[in-house]
Amino acid sequence: MGLILLEALGAGLVFILIVWWTMFSGRKKGELHDDDEAANGNGPDEKKDLPPKA
Repeated sequence: MGLILLEALGAGLVFILIVWWTMFSGRKKGELHDDDEAANGNGPDEKKDLPPKA
């Protein structure tokens, strides 16, 4: 019984380590954005599939 609990604790620690690693292993200042897209108004927020409004 104790061995099962020890194995479950080890699996939980490995799971927490993986989650921690994926949360904090990105870029230091977040995602990089292309300044040219933002200046031209072609950013990711633009809805390109919709027809122009009349």
